Amino acid sequence: MAAPDLPKAPLHGWLILDKPVGMGSTQAVSAVKRALREAGHGKAKVGHGGTLDPLAQGVLPVAVGEATKLAGRMLDSDKIYDFTIRFGAQTDTLDLEGAVIATSDARPTLAQIEAVLPRFTGPIEQAPPAYSAILIDGVRAYDRARAGEHVEMKLRAVTIHALQIRHVRVGTDDGEGALDEATLTAHVSKGTYIRSLARDIALSLGTVGHVTMLRRTKAGPFTLEQAISLDILHEAARARAIAQHMLPLTAGLDDIPAFSVTPEQAMALRQGRTLAGDPRMQGLMLATEGETPVALVEALGTDIRVVRGFNL
Repeated sequence: MAAPDLPKAPLHGWLILDKPVGMGSTQAVSAVKRALREAGHGKAKVGHGGTLDPLAQGVLPVAVGEATKLAGRMLDSDKIYDFTIRFGAQTDTLDLEGAVIATSDARPTLAQIEAVLPRFTGPIEQAPPAYSAILIDGVRAYDRARAGEHVEMKLRAVTIHALQIRHVRVGTDDGEGALDEATLTAHVSKGTYIRSLARDIALSLGTVGHVTMLRRTKAGPFTLEQAISLDILHEAARARAIAQHMLPLTAGLDDIPAFSVTPEQAMALRQGRTLAGDPRMQGLMLATEGETPVALVEALGTDIRVVRGFNL
């Protein structure tokens, strides 16, 4: 009689999913949890590093184990999106899923779009969509909108680092050079809503519009080239080989300099104690004992304090 499989060691790191259209971010996290159980890793802490709407697809960083302590940093990171604006109709959700609430016969030309994009590059203010997860007096905005309430969204400051046209689709009945659709790439700061950006670009062009395609191609340091499909995730789970597709916990800290510590210093950091530092080395650092991450630390003056400790 074959001996039962022994539980595998817990995993700590990142699974980068290429999230499909139609799945919410929470559902994607649940899929990773199921895959880890099927692969023999038991229950694990799992969280995502930045919500993607069900309509959206692309890079969804999923933190596993101790990497969940870094999910907050991922939420604060820049993102890059490809998105398509269809001109002529605005929906209540600002995407394909909503009901049409405004129409226009006006269609922009390529030259007109090129002329307005500088207005939306750099620091801007935008009103988030009413159909968003923002809390208003303790209730999600989308729950209020679905209940028929008029939802007044406050302007928020965001930064559009770069905005470029990828390709356009010329309409057949709208005159020479008039466009039905434009696909753009946007490199944006945290908190930016692409649906709001598309709405505002269309309005600035004297028409209305909504998003028909939204694909995140980069989130923080993670790109589509590192992402795996759900099919690959399921196959890896059945083969009990999920670890082969995981990136290390430190992959989310590529922009942080390393700080080598002794075993004694590592023990002090694990106990939450402060180390003496070098005033010439300031800011965030990754303390490592050999190859093992110990803690994300911050050097301020002559002190080095723990920001996030890792139980590895």
